[in-house]
Amino acid sequence: MKKLILSDIHEKLGGKMVDFAGYYMPVQYDGVKIEHTNVRENVGVFDVSHMGEFVVTGEDAIAFIQKTTSNDPSLLMDGQIQYSCIPNDDGGIVDDLLIYRFTATKFLLVVNASNIEKDWAWFNSKNDTTAVLTNMSDVWSLFAIQGPNATKVLQRLTEVELGKMKYYTLQTGKLAEVEDVLISATGYTGAGGFEIYVKNDDAVKVWEAIMKAGEPEGIKPTGLAARDTLRLEMGYALYGNDIDDTTSPMEAKLGWVTKLSTDFPSVELFRKQKENGVVTKLVAFELIDRGIPRKDYIIVSENDDTIGRVTSGTMSPTLNKAIGMGYVAKDFSKVDSEIYIQIRDKKIKAKMRIETLAIDYILFNEIFSKLN
Repeated sequence: MKKLILSDIHEKLGGKMVDFAGYYMPVQYDGVKIEHTNVRENVGVFDVSHMGEFVVTGEDAIAFIQKTTSNDPSLLMDGQIQYSCIPNDDGGIVDDLLIYRFTATKFLLVVNASNIEKDWAWFNSKNDTTAVLTNMSDVWSLFAIQGPNATKVLQRLTEVELGKMKYYTLQTGKLAEVEDVLISATGYTGAGGFEIYVKNDDAVKVWEAIMKAGEPEGIKPTGLAARDTLRLEMGYALYGNDIDDTTSPMEAKLGWVTKLSTDFPSVELFRKQKENGVVTKLVAFELIDRGIPRKDYIIVSENDDTIGRVTSGTMSPTLNKAIGMGYVAKDFSKVDSEIYIQIRDKKIKAKMRIETLAIDYILFNEIFSKLN
């Protein structure tokens, strides 16, 4: 297992450490529900330094990213960020990622930790341009400061006007007396906030400064378990669960980041899926009867026909309801359709939430109505 720069600090903070994607990571500190609620209502900080970072430079940078990702990077202006997928040659997804544009000749690709080696090999195998790829994954640390008080806390450490930063934009500036910190108005929680990239040599200093700055608000270190429940409440896909090498972005409701007017692997297949429709769809659901859905549980119809499988599931700390995501046959994907989750020897009734994956707006509104 690879250790993070802050692994020893996480242990001293009481973090329960586990092997996640080959990294020694804190899964929780005070408990999932406490950490989850603190992020939703206040502010928490995650060490997600296991994520991968590739820098793409050169006159062909845009052309290279255009031919290897599903969105359209030519639409980005300097300082903007784009969510996208890396399609494979068989209609599946190599990974999902964020694309950061610094200039027309310099981009940053942020990929999932479990896929760093796979993505690096894939990108290099597809690079017949003059673009230069540099793997910075072992050079940078990444912290996510998330929650409604994130701006207040971080503003104490920087002169960058955080309140004026729009969602999915970036700035580089001094933070905690450290130069050239990349500040990104992004996150994987739906609670608002920022993700910051620092060199490993500065990681301890910046982490300690964030924790000190957040003391008045009661900032808490937050583990992977709460990160998972937070993203699932919002309907954000997790690679390896909800999307993988075998799932099409059109099935996964990621058509909004699949620009069919551009040229990339499997685009012809995706055009056909757009025209003819898909057989299965990724959906969000909530349980009506008591139970908790887990990955790979079978989804059945009222007549006991197998119609799909669960990809993610949990008990929502905010709603106090069991929620999940999974693939079902298209005919069963309509909002409020009743389905059943096979949990051991019982059929547990559930109903569909909204079909859109990017954000489950119905659940989103319900969450925040409970907080306000």
